[in-house]
Amino acid sequence: MSDFTLADRLSTLPPYLFAAIDKAKAQVAAKGMDIISLGIGDPDLPTPDFIIEALCQSARNPRNHQYPSYVGMKTYRQAVADWYKQRFDVDLDADTEVVSLIGSKEGIAHFPLAFINPGDLALVATPNYPVYGIATNFAGGEVKYLPLLEENDFLVDLDAVSDETWARAKMIFVCYPNNPTAATATREFYERLIQKAKEFEVIVISDAAYTEIYYNPDDKPMSILECKDAKDVCIEFHSLSKTYNMTGWRIGMAVGNASLVAGLGKIKENCDSGIFQAVQEAGIAALRDGEPYAEQFRAIYKERRDVVSAALTKAGIRHRVPDASFYMWCNTPDGFKSSEFVTNVLMQTGVVLTPGNGFGTPGEGYFRISLTVNNEKLEEAVSRISKL
Repeated sequence: MSDFTLADRLSTLPPYLFAAIDKAKAQVAAKGMDIISLGIGDPDLPTPDFIIEALCQSARNPRNHQYPSYVGMKTYRQAVADWYKQRFDVDLDADTEVVSLIGSKEGIAHFPLAFINPGDLALVATPNYPVYGIATNFAGGEVKYLPLLEENDFLVDLDAVSDETWARAKMIFVCYPNNPTAATATREFYERLIQKAKEFEVIVISDAAYTEIYYNPDDKPMSILECKDAKDVCIEFHSLSKTYNMTGWRIGMAVGNASLVAGLGKIKENCDSGIFQAVQEAGIAALRDGEPYAEQFRAIYKERRDVVSAALTKAGIRHRVPDASFYMWCNTPDGFKSSEFVTNVLMQTGVVLTPGNGFGTPGEGYFRISLTVNNEKLEEAVSRISKL
């Protein structure tokens, strides 16, 4: 069989972080070791029954068996607009400011194709979800990484970015609540970011997939679109995956500036054929009636967070106690690099962690724990780690 050479855009890629973790996990499991996976952020809780029932009912309708709309059913886009109004008090035009996505990853990966020309610069706040930089490179763009540092509460230091860099930049990617650090953004930060973006005509891409995993009901994470003039420069990506435990359903949305939404929609017209309409109708049910279930999930994650925090403290491992997301961002013990520590833990204990440097250079010296297994397994995992 011929061994064909990959295109440069693929041959120069590093191994995808989570695919590499899965490979290492499989190797250790093959040796018979009991695996506890705290690596990938895939909720273990089931999708609520009422969403499944909505899917089943819709799937039996023959009209849903044909090609769906590229941009999403109007009823789904209206449900997204209604949810944004109820949750964030943000007004969206379902016709021009909302587009459906086959999960937010798909939309984020396609977005640079609509607006990045070869040589254009994208700014990426890091540590970061790897897709931001990869998607920019696929479009022929250049990436400049902006470090998220603990001393700045993992917010971008906007003043540290030179005017020359702002003038060159075509877009900037930010993610709050942040994956992997679990940091949240302040209104002041978002307002300053929007001002900078308007001044230099830079597109702001807000990845907001974790806004509904929060632990203080009086201080909910905000959408950047709540800020004045946000629609002038911003597009926000959101997903039903984490909020309603629908990761495998692949349904999300992008909202905001109409020209940015339209540009992404143009790419989607040529790259996919939309989301199965029965899944969209299940998504409508989730957006309309899912809040009581989301509240239950938050309570479970909060209990898990507190269990892990107590165990990490007992083990002498420094960590952030998150106000949002289901991630714990932890400092590696003295003398260990991120990958070295995570590999050591996996090989000796069977516990899968994510190395901080896998999310970018500023992640060196940290590791990430996903709160996506039950309390018993979380306690067992930290107990194993503490005995190293």
